Amino acid sequence: MAGRRAAAGLVLTAVGLTAAGCLGNSTKRVTVTHTQTITQTVTTTGSVKSAKPCRGTDLAATFAVIPNSAGAGQIAYALTVKNTSAAACTVRGIPKGTLLGANGTALPTHVKASGGAGQPVVLPLGASATAQARFSPDIPGEGDSQSGACQPQAHTFEVTAEGGGVTEAAIKPPTSVCVRGTLNFEPYDYAG
Repeated sequence: MAGRRAAAGLVLTAVGLTAAGCLGNSTKRVTVTHTQTITQTVTTTGSVKSAKPCRGTDLAATFAVIPNSAGAGQIAYALTVKNTSAAACTVRGIPKGTLLGANGTALPTHVKASGGAGQPVVLPLGASATAQARFSPDIPGEGDSQSGACQPQAHTFEVTAEGGGVTEAAIKPPTSVCVRGTLNFEPYDYAG
């Protein structure tokens, strides 16, 4: 009799476990999250502490619109300079330069500081720095054409390097810069 009760108890336990999903075909979803840390070592020629100001020939550059930055008659573009030389070099402060038309003709350009003087930014080989500029592409100011485009479209920003020389940054897309080419630049910042 005790054997029958034990057998009946096992059957009832098995039925209960099956109904609860503990036996048989049950699916259990488990989420596992893995975190991975990657350390990258950059090797440069020469000492970063002794890096000299970048020359125009040390740099490659672009000047591109920042998506969704337009508003209140202003737009923002990011000037990005990349160290393409064999040694570390520095950029500092507000970019200096000249807007150029489609045929390379100099256009009115007034670079103004917006956000302080900035600190030197050391660029190891392959590293970049950016400086953001805000300006009006379509609201004429004093000295601008009052009908049609305020100024001819600028296709290039010719960056004057602190170490001497220039590098040309293609403007993407080309744009007019109103108020006689006024660019309100923030200082350079390290971009990686």
